Amino acid sequence: MLIRSVVLIGLFFGTLATYASDWSETERQARGQNVYFYAWGGSPAINKYIKRWGAIVKERNGVSLNHVKVDDISLPLQGIQTAKRIGKSDYGSVDVLWINGENFARMKRDGLLGASFVSTLPSAKNINLDDPTIIADFSVTTDGLEAPWGRARLVFIYDEKRISNPPRSMQEMYEYAKEHPGRLTYPEPPNFHGTTFLKQVLLETTQHIDWLSEPYSSERFDSATEPLWKFLDSLHPHLWRTGREFPDSAEVMMDLFSDGLLDITLSFNPNDASQRIIDGRFASSVRTYVHDGGTIGNTHFLAIPFNATARAGALVWINLLLGTEAQADKASPSVWGDPTVIDVMRLTEEDRLLFESVDLGPATLTSDALGTPLSEPHASWVEPLEVAWKARYFGQIQ
Repeated sequence: MLIRSVVLIGLFFGTLATYASDWSETERQARGQNVYFYAWGGSPAINKYIKRWGAIVKERNGVSLNHVKVDDISLPLQGIQTAKRIGKSDYGSVDVLWINGENFARMKRDGLLGASFVSTLPSAKNINLDDPTIIADFSVTTDGLEAPWGRARLVFIYDEKRISNPPRSMQEMYEYAKEHPGRLTYPEPPNFHGTTFLKQVLLETTQHIDWLSEPYSSERFDSATEPLWKFLDSLHPHLWRTGREFPDSAEVMMDLFSDGLLDITLSFNPNDASQRIIDGRFASSVRTYVHDGGTIGNTHFLAIPFNATARAGALVWINLLLGTEAQADKASPSVWGDPTVIDVMRLTEEDRLLFESVDLGPATLTSDALGTPLSEPHASWVEPLEVAWKARYFGQIQ
């Protein structure tokens, strides 16, 4: 028994030594590489965060980061897909992508991702990789092909000086819209926030919620979505501009809200309102809430394409972003306000203090107040929903 224990201990430490050696080799290969990071560039705060940590990865690891700012991450995917089709498996122009579940599903389906890598990252030890929102992205299993970077949650935002009791379900939102015509709206799909609003309505109204976690079925679509369209048909006449026009984005909604033209706006970042209070864009009386039955939540991820030129540099960059310093920095509303993917209880007391000292601001809900998130429908439902919305309310696909 003693001999067996000694052998097992030896194997354990041998595995750790090999793991450390492998990562040291990755760091050695990464030094001097140029990493092209394709990520949404529409937020000055996020761009500033990426720039600062890009300088840090250069100083610590000798990796040069190039943030390629994009409006639509699906566009660089076209180049990756072309490279796959013609058999060009190296020297790609994209090393890391910040992607959503719909694009991850597309990349996984078409073989556009590199090998599984998340478990090889030293920083992954502080993340609960068994978390349901990390195991699956839009109900598609991640299999270590993308690394969790931050968390998202649909929240609604109001000014408590204007509203004392905001609507806490879609049905209550409808009643509020009838009583306060023109004071509510949502972004126009296929804008990400607009599509998220559609999915929230769908989850609150459908009689077939179990179907939504499975791949899209045309035979099931009408039955699953009939209550959604019935609800929107009733809601639209009471919306801003009588539902004949919709804001282009959540950012436009934020402006309408801050200008007093809307009573409620929305965000997929639970710290968003606090960040806007801090920088003076929102009044100090603005607050955040979720529906009583819960709201959609997910994790956003970083992926490495199959033909990345600087794979080692990409791994080092992602590992840095998942580290305690970068995650705590990102969580502060004065920086970005993006919730961490780290399981704080896994940290040392010293590292835990990095997160406990973060002031989340007056409008940020506690974890208990946010409650358990609703799961995203399977990624394959997104496009049919968007197409059907356009056809129904604009008569054509735009």
